[in-house]
Amino acid sequence: MKKDLASKKSLNIAIIGHKRIPSNEGGIEKGVEEHAVRMVALGHKVTAYNRGSDNINGKEFNSEKLKEYKGVKIVTIPNPNGGIGVLIYSFLATWHAIFKRYDVVSYRASGPCVMIVLAKLFGLRVVASIHGFDSQRDKWGRFAKWYLEKGEKFAARYADACLVLSERMKQYIRDKYHKEALCFANGVDKPVKHDAVLIKDKWGLEKDSYILSLGRVEPEKGLHYLVEAFRSCKTDKKLVIAGGDSNHAYYKKLTDMAQGDYRIIFVGQVQGQTTAELYSNAYVFALPSNLEGMANTLLESMSYGCCDLVSDIAENTEVVGDHAEVFPKGDVPALREKLQYLLDNPSVVEDYKSKSSDYITSKYNWDLAVEQMLRIYRGEMVEYNTVWKERENAK
Repeated sequence: MKKDLASKKSLNIAIIGHKRIPSNEGGIEKGVEEHAVRMVALGHKVTAYNRGSDNINGKEFNSEKLKEYKGVKIVTIPNPNGGIGVLIYSFLATWHAIFKRYDVVSYRASGPCVMIVLAKLFGLRVVASIHGFDSQRDKWGRFAKWYLEKGEKFAARYADACLVLSERMKQYIRDKYHKEALCFANGVDKPVKHDAVLIKDKWGLEKDSYILSLGRVEPEKGLHYLVEAFRSCKTDKKLVIAGGDSNHAYYKKLTDMAQGDYRIIFVGQVQGQTTAELYSNAYVFALPSNLEGMANTLLESMSYGCCDLVSDIAENTEVVGDHAEVFPKGDVPALREKLQYLLDNPSVVEDYKSKSSDYITSKYNWDLAVEQMLRIYRGEMVEYNTVWKERENAK
């Protein structure tokens, strides 16, 4: 570690691993954008290594090569389509970073972390942020899973600091790699709530008339459990599934499961005002995942004051505490029972709604997330909860 980082007023930071900023994709991209822009506002220099133009399901991303975004320097690196794309991108980004001699290189996600060894070989300080164990996701083949697991291993063993999003992930790193990780967190801002205008015009949705699922439509999200459970619920409310057809086989499976039930609506990818209206007017927000990091959609739904129903994986329960209903992951009868309970008890739903926004926005704050990250960049091994408690005690 550079000995002067603890006292250095302005850091020169590189971020490698995200797809692109700015972005509407959420997840890692949301975190990178929030961190980078806020760090620049605090006087630091930040370079974000965007991936080059690629094509996903016929839609081209990042065709415009930005040089700068809200004070963040953008370097665009080639990213060929196919499994080798991430390897080429992360190698070239790391090689570029080596010659720029940043104070710290911040790797995001498992795959790019394979290049940590190269960065360390040339004496760079490296911080790795693991947002989820990507090697466990259903969509990857054998080679991809192996490669992603290598990234996790190198992050745990060779980074100057390895960050994860939950205590369960922290324990996993300890058990598998015999290394200590630190818990970091995503953040959320308190939003302005919106009346049902666009969503009423498009899909006939009104306040409290639907249960909402919003996010990536992929097998680990457990939406097949939700569709199956909802079909047997007694209600006139609708189930709205918002998310793009990025996994066509799984999307088709869900639409096939929903056939014959007029209450289940697939609205596709949403953004902007439409997203805000969906969150603002949902009766219940459901997240039945098998696997998560720290879901931005969960933080966002609670920030809008939703009543949330989540699976009992640690990445969900550590976020919601006692401010949401919980069911055992993958247990369709239990999920159906919880859904029917909330449908039959609007007073319970309203009680959750009245408390969730203040709870989540006070605990998961982007400014605190950035403060923790900068302290780690400087060499202080500090947990997110420690930073949050310090702020609370100072009030």
